[in-house]
Amino acid sequence: MSPSAALAEPGRDCPLCPRLAAFRAAQRARFSDWHNAPVPSFGGIDAWLLVVGLAPGLRGANRTGRPFTGDYAGELLYGTLRKFGLARGAYAASADDGLALVDCRITNAVRCVPPENKPEPREIAACRPFLAAEISAMPRLRAILALGAIAHQAALGALGLKRAPYPFRHGALHRLPTGLALADSYHCSRYNTNTGKLTPEMFEAVFAELRRMLAGDGAG
Repeated sequence: MSPSAALAEPGRDCPLCPRLAAFRAAQRARFSDWHNAPVPSFGGIDAWLLVVGLAPGLRGANRTGRPFTGDYAGELLYGTLRKFGLARGAYAASADDGLALVDCRITNAVRCVPPENKPEPREIAACRPFLAAEISAMPRLRAILALGAIAHQAALGALGLKRAPYPFRHGALHRLPTGLALADSYHCSRYNTNTGKLTPEMFEAVFAELRRMLAGDGAG
């Protein structure tokens, strides 16, 4: 990882995905006081852990301008990060709540909110260079935590790796040839928790196992 690597970010009116740009414009017309733009990453570039989500939620990050902020997924994610010493301060579902990340950074595979929370493959591909630049710009990065299969696949694509040797499975820990660890978890959405697909205990176990593995490597 090169500390001097340029960190590319999509502009407020990023035109790369016409469908997302049109949806973004429609939301600006409806909710003029919302963020309604590509959501920037949250946390320091010198973090050892990068959490990769799917895309901003319509009434969450798309509204507040901070990943996983303003909806249930944020309550579970930030609560878990605090429990493992990866965040400090109180999470109040607002970008100005004073919450800070510790050795952790959060981003999304797709930076703009997609209709029905379902980005299309070409939109994921269009955003891939931003994720690749993010990874390259993090000099202390040791691990990526992918929240869901799409985030998992996006991370592998950003690293230039094929999917087949590293199948997505909740709780999986992949050691990549780049030297990074890739951890997998079901997305911490309300749908997954309400259906029992993901419990807080299952989510915490992913963090605990990742920390154990990195401690064995003398990192994290």
